[in-house]
Amino acid sequence: MGMALKIRTILLERNMTIKELAGKIGTTGNNLSNKLSRDNLSERELHDTANALNCDYDGIFTFRDTGKQV
Repeated sequence: MGMALKIRTILLERNMTIKELAGKIGTTGNNLSNKLSRDNLSERELHDTANALNCDYDGIFTFRDTGKQV
């Protein structure tokens, strides 16, 4: 599941529109909608989005052979 789908799912659970989320993270509804349609959000935008949605975002890499996380 891509990040855009996850964000859209959370928006539904929070009863929030893309336009409302965009206002909370300081962008326009059109810009955010375009980014979600391309599933093209920066790490910073993902953190800002998580904060606006009252969620935690943990972007991590996990080594498959050792389980080490980076």
